[in-house]
Amino acid sequence: MRVRIHSSADSVSLHVTLDSVARPQRLYEADNIAAHRQATPEHAYEVGCGWDDTCSFQTSAQWPVGVYTVSARSHQDGQSFRADAFFVLRSTTPGQVSRSVQVLSTGTYVAYNDWGGANAYRRTLAGIATDEPAPRLSLQRPWARGLVHMPTGAPRYTDSPELKPFGHPRYPWLEWAFAYGYSRHCRDAGWATYDRPFARWADSEGFALEFLTQHDLHEDPDCLREYDNAVLVGHDEYWTKEMRDAVDAHVDRGANISRFGANFLWQVRIEDEGNTQVCYKNPLADPAFESSDRLRTSTSWDFEFLNRPGAQTLGLTGLGGIYSRFGTAAGRASGGLTVYRPDHWVFADTDLYYGDVFGQSAKIASFEVDGVDYTFRKGLPYPTHTDGAPENLQILAMAPAVRGEINRARYLLNGPADDSGALDAAAEVGIRVLQHEALEDSLHGSAMAAVFERNGGTVFNSGTTEWVNGLIEQDYFVSQITRNVLDRFQHRRQGMRS
Repeated sequence: MRVRIHSSADSVSLHVTLDSVARPQRLYEADNIAAHRQATPEHAYEVGCGWDDTCSFQTSAQWPVGVYTVSARSHQDGQSFRADAFFVLRSTTPGQVSRSVQVLSTGTYVAYNDWGGANAYRRTLAGIATDEPAPRLSLQRPWARGLVHMPTGAPRYTDSPELKPFGHPRYPWLEWAFAYGYSRHCRDAGWATYDRPFARWADSEGFALEFLTQHDLHEDPDCLREYDNAVLVGHDEYWTKEMRDAVDAHVDRGANISRFGANFLWQVRIEDEGNTQVCYKNPLADPAFESSDRLRTSTSWDFEFLNRPGAQTLGLTGLGGIYSRFGTAAGRASGGLTVYRPDHWVFADTDLYYGDVFGQSAKIASFEVDGVDYTFRKGLPYPTHTDGAPENLQILAMAPAVRGEINRARYLLNGPADDSGALDAAAEVGIRVLQHEALEDSLHGSAMAAVFERNGGTVFNSGTTEWVNGLIEQDYFVSQITRNVLDRFQHRRQGMRS
């Protein structure tokens, strides 16, 4: 395993840790590794760093399958510095350790990684920070601080204080990141915030997992073939066609998806021999839109011209949900999901009744959420199927969501509803999304937990990015529902409680 390090210190230490288990294990360390500053291109966020190798280490056949963090540390002028990366050690015989595989949302990791001054949301131009996104992002650069490692107790989206009448919304995770020198996007995506807590919880509960990345799905369309259950966690906003094809084929083979996440939204491309991720978002800005490869345009899956609605794959879509308990976006919502179909197998052994709210103490319905267009009949929600929702989709639980923060001109907002960028630009020239009444006719959407079946496969979708916080906080209902899904789709290790 080759490691490339840029350091102002003369030497660094390296620690390699199995991090996807309840009790992390350090399996390699080395001290006094010679290091130096490395020449770095001005736009490294787009073209990569081009650094030379600093050192290397060998994995061992005895190392367990899992996700490993690589930590480079140095001490200089009385201060300590740390940078983190990760790698996935795959099974040489897929499915041997477990028939369930957790797929890390690396497409979204890349999109939010702002190392080098830019990501898919903002970039520095002429030394000035702007909200202009960078459409081309290199995979050949370090991870921004906080995407791989976060200190215990650092605030997340669920920690927003109650919004008082006429009060100013607070964003504790942003305040913390600015105060302590972390990326402003450290809680938006990454191993540390979403995938790691789930993997550690699963291990503590006796659910064995193997691991892949979304980029593995992109490179190898058959990499899910030996698994009965693919687990998606947290924030999986960005997908290539190949990644999505692999997941669809998995379900069509009669296998299952356990999705404890949300915000399925953008098509991206991988170019430059796997080194660059591309997402223009505004279809008019992408050269592919006017080419013979128009269906590869990097924009929302729900644009009509792509003819592949997001909800077809995971049952729900980002444009049907968007934000809840985020600043002034449904800022006083409970943070929980209201139960509508308590007799479904998902709710077995929970003692939940119709109308009950669960997960509110852990604020699982926070940040970005997924849903579909829906209606109510006799007190029960049903999809309208105007947006590609599967015919047999069952909506199990819901929470309110809106397109963005409502601007009453009293304070600056983090995600205003009147700033929809790519969607509005396309709409001005008649390029439509599918008939999302939630988007086109009003500001309103919904968080949903839902289930559907296709060709013998089953998909459970929690519809919330912060579902994992219910596991972190040991919320009984969230934990039991998660067990129900995993128990149905896989088996636990022998000796663990049933």
